[in-house]
Amino acid sequence: MKKLLTLLAVLVIILAVGQQTNLLPDFRTANLPSISLPNKPTEKQTVVYEESVITKVVADSIPSVVTIGIKKTASTLDSFQIDPFNPFSPFKRVPGTTQKIEQNIGSGFIIYKNGLVITNKHVVADSEATYEVITNDKKKYNVEKIYRDSLNDLAILKITPPPGGLKPLTLGDSNKLKLGQLVIAIGTPLGEFTNTVTSGIVSGLGRGITAGSPYENYVERLDNVIQTDAAISAGNSGGPLLNSKGQVIGINTAVSQEGQNIGFAIPSSVINNLITNFDKRGGSFERPYIGVRYKMIDRQTAIMNDIVAGAYVVQVIENSPASKADIQEEDVITEFDGKKVQGTDNQELAKLIDQKKVGDAVTLKIWRNKETLIKKVTLQAYNQ
Repeated sequence: MKKLLTLLAVLVIILAVGQQTNLLPDFRTANLPSISLPNKPTEKQTVVYEESVITKVVADSIPSVVTIGIKKTASTLDSFQIDPFNPFSPFKRVPGTTQKIEQNIGSGFIIYKNGLVITNKHVVADSEATYEVITNDKKKYNVEKIYRDSLNDLAILKITPPPGGLKPLTLGDSNKLKLGQLVIAIGTPLGEFTNTVTSGIVSGLGRGITAGSPYENYVERLDNVIQTDAAISAGNSGGPLLNSKGQVIGINTAVSQEGQNIGFAIPSSVINNLITNFDKRGGSFERPYIGVRYKMIDRQTAIMNDIVAGAYVVQVIENSPASKADIQEEDVITEFDGKKVQGTDNQELAKLIDQKKVGDAVTLKIWRNKETLIKKVTLQAYNQ
């Protein structure tokens, strides 16, 4: 024990002497190699970065975003009023009034520099009205043609562009979207506040909704849409939903009336399919049709009713390709140009027709009174 204490004492003396004579390093002041730690972004840095992304996307995109206006004449029906001073004819007819309506009703964006604009079909659903496109620089262009997609609530508008053309937006890949991703919406909410900008995130994917317009008595079911908390109001319909690169990843379509900050957009993949099919038809604004109204019959229903599955013809339009081919009510279309017509979606036959062009000759397989018939039909143009 004494030897251990003696060794400790000697060690203390050596350390003290070495410290005084600088023989041993002072670890408090020694030049040790520095370790660089990654800079963690502060909250301020994150906010500034997000702001710069949004402002750049907006500056680049706004020249390509447009407002859609409508012009139409609306008439009210005659009404009756009671005339107390005429006991022999107490009811007085009041003629209806006619009113011209001009207002902004929706949004859109340029997809081709040669004057093609995309929007929602429900924005331009009234085939008896005329429409105009208003660009960010307040210039107005009459809509000359409209191609309405009967399946996906989309429409392509044709205007005559100025010399040099218009600036189109680029489509992004909506299949690569992730929850929480930054998105930016631009449009004309309430038909009044042109090119309003809102931002948010992707709140949900693969949603199913019923879309329509407060200006039209029109709704339809849409599946696989994008949900976002970016503020979307009536009048935003047809405007772009953009990612941080300024690419269109959706088209603003609907807003939940029952909740707050719940908006929906049709994915850009659907827009891309529309444009691709439109290009395949040579940019024609005419849609092919056969002229039947139908209801899909699934296999189980067919078995229960002793018929076959397919498109059950409810009505044949007069002078249509179907009527010329002797297709009749209560026929069941089981094949369209070699492809089976099956499923429960009432758009199944319409989807097959939409892949064709005006003037194409197609073969239909028809079931009628337990017999199979083959009908040749030449598709004609149908402008909605």
